[in-house]
Amino acid sequence: MTHAVRIHDTGGADRLRWETIEVGDPGSGEVRIRQSAVGLNFIDVYMRSGLYPLPSLPAVLGMEGAGVVESVGPDVDGLCEGDRVAYCMVPGAYCESRVIRADRLLKLPDGIDERTAAAMMLKGLTAHYLLFRSHAVKPGDRILVMAAAGGVGLILCQWARHLGAEVIGCVGSGSKAELALANGAHHVILYDREDVAGRVREITRGSGVAAVYDSVGQATFEASLDSLQPFGVLVTYGNASGPVEPFSPAILAPKGSLYVTRPTLATHVATRELLAEGAERLFHAVNDGIVNIAINQSYPLSDTARAHLDLESRATTGSTVLIP
Repeated sequence: MTHAVRIHDTGGADRLRWETIEVGDPGSGEVRIRQSAVGLNFIDVYMRSGLYPLPSLPAVLGMEGAGVVESVGPDVDGLCEGDRVAYCMVPGAYCESRVIRADRLLKLPDGIDERTAAAMMLKGLTAHYLLFRSHAVKPGDRILVMAAAGGVGLILCQWARHLGAEVIGCVGSGSKAELALANGAHHVILYDREDVAGRVREITRGSGVAAVYDSVGQATFEASLDSLQPFGVLVTYGNASGPVEPFSPAILAPKGSLYVTRPTLATHVATRELLAEGAERLFHAVNDGIVNIAINQSYPLSDTARAHLDLESRATTGSTVLIP
């Protein structure tokens, strides 16, 4: 038996319940891990609220974690008891221990501890596909990062600057502006006090940016489009303010023959090859000091409801971990 955070119906943070569940032994191709830390992400909120439908209820939420292998099932190669591992995009992370497919696990290099891994897998691999696949950043590119002081945002700013981009970060407060500037942003814009697209034009001397990475969604969609240079790419990858409303593709032509894409991490880690490629780049970036993973909040796993409320109210910065 172990403890887990489950929901029996969708809704607010009050739906989260600290309960006892049965874990069981690993089957073929599986291992059981004892979790050291669990990551908190907006996708957890979307699932809890019902924005992203769950296949069944009750359900254990959470999509990333890290820990130590406790036992190994038949037909598993490359993993042994005692190995330190991490994963993301595998539902059911809000628990003390769990059974998981071995091919979704990644061995942690010596320089990365388990709390850092739990804080960086989903966010770091999201930053990877944004920077290397959705719009491959080149030296000299100007980019705009919405929610630049958030978990993905801080990684994006650091990594993009290392790749040679000029980084403009959008944030919601002066303290978050300082955080973004300390983590790679060259310029910052305050959403609530400034005309975002107008400030982008000022910073870029009228040309706009090559790409906008927007996890905010509905509230920033128009400003994101209006910040792009001709042939620019809007990568809308989150819905913190609500989903983007349906729109006519015809609006993209007069704004500069723009592109809009709505990717998801699930596609970018769907195969072992894709997962391993992204993880290798991410591990190197962290171990080489290119990217620093800022764990700015931690909560007991049993207090996950408070963590959700803080995330939704924009009271958090960087990454948050839940400790079993």
